[in-house]
Amino acid sequence: MSDEPGAYVYMLRCADGSYYIGSARRGLEQRLGEHNAGAYGGYTSTRRPVVLVWAQHCLNITDAIAIERQIKGWSRAKKEALIRGDYDAIRLLSKRRPQIASRCHPSRRALRALLRVRLSFV
Repeated sequence: MSDEPGAYVYMLRCADGSYYIGSARRGLEQRLGEHNAGAYGGYTSTRRPVVLVWAQHCLNITDAIAIERQIKGWSRAKKEALIRGDYDAIRLLSKRRPQIASRCHPSRRALRALLRVRLSFV
């Protein structure tokens, strides 16, 4: 999976039950190993071990980062619907919450890709 050109956006379940969303240009398995080794002093370093629960390949890092930012703003319920591949629930949960203007403006193409393409589940 990680040998394809492009980038990935991914979600990890941390040992404390929280979720971490990130993006990587290549080497998803390597990136997961870095998270579990505590290679960087970020969010996951104190919440190990982490498990990859969802990943999506993107054509470029710009789209991966846009999707990452979008998902980071989602509720826990919406993230769990994404993990399950329950797109109807994602749409329903989107309608229940008022839309708040975001500081990031992901490309429409990236957001459409998130909801239309079949996502890779791990």
